[in-house]
Amino acid sequence: MTCAKIILTWSKALSLPPMETAELEPQVLANRLGVEFCLVRQNSTIGCVITIAALEAYFWLEPRASDARILKTFRDGYSRIRAIAERKVLAHPATRLELTPADFARH
Repeated sequence: MTCAKIILTWSKALSLPPMETAELEPQVLANRLGVEFCLVRQNSTIGCVITIAALEAYFWLEPRASDARILKTFRDGYSRIRAIAERKVLAHPATRLELTPADFARH
C-alpha cells in the first residue's frame, strides 16, 4: 500500500488538532475491491482499506459504481469511516487494517 500525498485541508475542514491526525489521499484499489487510505497518528502511518462491500452495505454505494462515485461515497462517509478505523487500531494495534461490513454492523 502506498500512502502518497497528505491532504491538509481535510484536517482543517474536520477541525482536527494539528499533527494529531493527518489523512492521506484515498485511492480505489486496482482490483476495485476497496478504497485504500492512510491515517497518520502519533508519528506512525496506518495503511487502511475499506471494502467496496462495506461501502455498499453501510454508505449506500450502488453496485458497479465508477471510481469517481466510489471516492465520493468514501469522502461523504469519511468521518464515520475514520472513527471506526481509529477505534479498531486502538483495540488491535497494527500498521495495516481492513474495514469490512462487520466493522460497521456493531456501530
